[in-house]
Amino acid sequence: MTDTEPPELPRGIALAWGVAADPQRGPKREMSVEKIVDAAVELADAEGIGAVSMAAVAAKLGFTPMSLYRYVSAKDDLLLLMQEQATGLPPESHLEAEGWRERLIALYEEQVLLYLRHPWMLSLPITGSPITPNSSAWLDAALAALESTPLSAEERIAVALAVTGDARWCGIVQAGYTEQSRGTGLTPAEVAVREATLYDRVITTDEFPALRRAIDEDVFLSAADPFRFGVDRVLDGVTAYIAGLDRQAPHADAAEWTDLDPVELAGDRRLREAQKTVREAEKALRAARRAERQTLREARERLAKAKKTG
Repeated sequence: MTDTEPPELPRGIALAWGVAADPQRGPKREMSVEKIVDAAVELADAEGIGAVSMAAVAAKLGFTPMSLYRYVSAKDDLLLLMQEQATGLPPESHLEAEGWRERLIALYEEQVLLYLRHPWMLSLPITGSPITPNSSAWLDAALAALESTPLSAEERIAVALAVTGDARWCGIVQAGYTEQSRGTGLTPAEVAVREATLYDRVITTDEFPALRRAIDEDVFLSAADPFRFGVDRVLDGVTAYIAGLDRQAPHADAAEWTDLDPVELAGDRRLREAQKTVREAEKALRAARRAERQTLREARERLAKAKKTG
């Protein structure tokens, strides 16, 4: 049996894990991967992902594009690092929820808010499994919430992905309404009224009878959250499936999710300052975890050498 070398990490993923080689030259004291990513995220939050380019980020930092390429060699790597930073770590508060269902709902709600804070993330393509540290931490949190259940490993990952998918779909729609609000000056409620009016003008009973009945029942003006209803029904199904295995107690009712106005949320100065503090704390935590991983690697190497020499 021959040993094979593991595949080399792409540079963007290596940068995310803190294991990429540092540039050999360049304005090291004034420039860093973290500062580049911070500037890019600020641009995307303020002007959208279309405003992010190596030249625009360099100009924001007061450097030339070539000096950025010494640290982040490709725009795709920059986008990956932006997504990683904006994703952050899952909040510890979800661990205070009682039971697997409530913890998954807490993670779902936080993911939706994440997309409302950084709607540009939704335009980035999904290119595979979440290999970066923060994305992996969110998946790990969802799987950990399900560890007390009798679900198999395949079933746990399926449930985790279903909840994540529902959060992303909710984020896509909510971010779209937020963009409409900013572009038109209308409130989200006014946008909904305008859409309902447009539907009312073009949908007829002859062509779309079921949709017409829904419009007449003011479904598009309802304050009910269809996305939360959907994820609750998914988890109802999981609960029933688990109950069929005769190994799980019935779940408690999920708590109500407080409604937040995305437009007001985005413009709250104190919230932005708090989010900045959270990002700084997460950076410190990531640095500590990188140091821990490095220490573990070095310990394994010493142990392996000791075994060979012993």
